[in-house]
Amino acid sequence: MPLTRADIEAGRRLFAGDWQFRAAAGSAASLPPMRGIEIAFAGRSNVGKSSLINALTGRRALARTSRAPGRTQELIFFTGPSALTLVDMPGYGYAAAAKERIKAWTALIDEYLRGRANLARVYLLIDARHGLKDSDAGVLATLDQAAVNYQLVLTKSDEVKEADRVSLIAALMPAIAEHPAAFPQPLVTSARTGAGLPELRSAIALLRAERASSAGSRPLPRGPAPR
Repeated sequence: MPLTRADIEAGRRLFAGDWQFRAAAGSAASLPPMRGIEIAFAGRSNVGKSSLINALTGRRALARTSRAPGRTQELIFFTGPSALTLVDMPGYGYAAAAKERIKAWTALIDEYLRGRANLARVYLLIDARHGLKDSDAGVLATLDQAAVNYQLVLTKSDEVKEADRVSLIAALMPAIAEHPAAFPQPLVTSARTGAGLPELRSAIALLRAERASSAGSRPLPRGPAPR
C-alpha cells in the first residue's frame, strides 16, 4: 500500500532521536538481553550496511564504516529512544577471511536468526551495481529455514542509471518469488543521496507499531507477513 504523509512522519520521528551503540556480540553467549523489537541488516561485505544505518539515524559515525571488507566481525547493536534496536550483522562473501573465522560468523548468525524471539525483520542489502551474487543464495536459504521475515534492499542506487535499476528489479522479482519468507517487492535506497530512506524508516515504524499492538505480552511472531 502507498505510504501516507502520516506514515512518513512516523518514520521520521522514530529515527529522529539520539541513537547510541549498545553492545557488540561475537558469540551467542555474549548477546545482550532482548529488549523491545530488533531490526537486523545483513549483506555482503562492503554492501553499505553501516552507511545505511548511519543515514537512517542521521548519525555520521554511529556505525563504523570501512573500505576494508570483513571488518565487522560481530553483531553490533544500536538503540534509540524507543524500544527499537538496530543490528549490524557481520558481512559475508569475503573470501580473504580465515576459514575458521567465516565458520564462526556463520554459526553466530545462524544462532541469532533462529533464537532471537524479538527479531521482527531482516533487511538483506544488495548492491544495486551488482545484483544478487552466489554468496547471497546461502543467506536467503538460511532466512527461509529460520522463518525470519525479511526484505531485500538495494543500496548505492545513485551509482546506477534508472534504466539499469528497473532491469535489476525486474530480474530480482522471480528470484524473490522463490523464497516464501521474503517480501515480494524490494526497496531502493541510497545512503549518499537519501533516496528511499523515508520509505524504509516508515516501513520500520509501521512494523514496530503492528508488532507492538499484536504481541502485547506474548512472544513476537517470527513468520513472514502476508503477501
